[in-house]
Amino acid sequence: MYLEIITPEITVFKGEVDSVSVPGVNGDFEMLNNHAAVVSTLKQGFVKIIGDITLDDSNKSQFEKKGKGYWYAVKSGAIEMNANKIIVLAD
Repeated sequence: MYLEIITPEITVFKGEVDSVSVPGVNGDFEMLNNHAAVVSTLKQGFVKIIGDITLDDSNKSQFEKKGKGYWYAVKSGAIEMNANKIIVLAD
């Protein structure tokens, strides 16, 4: 599935991933390939990305490597998952 993480300043990440976990306002949840369509607001926490991803030198410092995944801190935001594409609008 395809993931884009977008902030008001830049697109932080875009690429294929295996799974994504996000801090939804009603609790953390994970999305895998072929997940049902979902729209949610995000609270402060981490977007957790699992997959064989490549980070650019320009954004690598914004991610923390933990185990098999990468964590990206968000203060708030929104997420949309539809047709195996996830868009995270992060603040």
